[in-house]
Amino acid sequence: MQTSHNDWDLHRSLIWKPPPLYDLRVPGYIEGYVRRFWQASQDHRGTVEAPGRVATLIDRKLWETLTDQHASAPPRVWGAAYRIPSKHVAEATELLNIREINGYSIHYTPFKQDMSATYQTVHAADTPNGAPRQIRCLVYIGLPDNPQFMGPQEPQGLAEHIVRSRGPSGENVDYLYELETALNALSAESGDEHITDLARRCREIQARGK
Repeated sequence: MQTSHNDWDLHRSLIWKPPPLYDLRVPGYIEGYVRRFWQASQDHRGTVEAPGRVATLIDRKLWETLTDQHASAPPRVWGAAYRIPSKHVAEATELLNIREINGYSIHYTPFKQDMSATYQTVHAADTPNGAPRQIRCLVYIGLPDNPQFMGPQEPQGLAEHIVRSRGPSGENVDYLYELETALNALSAESGDEHITDLARRCREIQARGK
């Protein structure tokens, strides 16, 4: 995640916790992609020796050719766009490049804001009317040809892997739970069955381990 020429950044995972570098956060969605926990993480939610699993976006046409045990996916991938003032672009870029270095690459995509959603403004002068209906955003995506792309994962085995993984940024399962919470808070339509099912499986695994 970085910024476009309009100083907009689309944050794919929804749980970016930056210093106050943005002044408006806009909920919305992109189309033509599917979100899946098919990217390995050697630097944040796992290690080189024991990589965790994190989310990436997959082109829907490619996904339709793959064998996925989660056989359906919502038509929209929900997220949030962050408006980053020009004076903070260099700092935000540096932070995001560090965060997304493990297999992700930069792409641009149209992002449509949800007019019914709650906006988070950092400065009182900002209003939702300051955000155009459609925004050209920058997003980091782990493409299938990157070395960390894992491809289709068996859901129960994936959940077990997530529960036992951890890295410098914390427990892998916390990343999943925070993503689920963030998605559910965006809109009545923003839930993702893939994420919800993985989170349910992880909670059941943890409950059995107590």
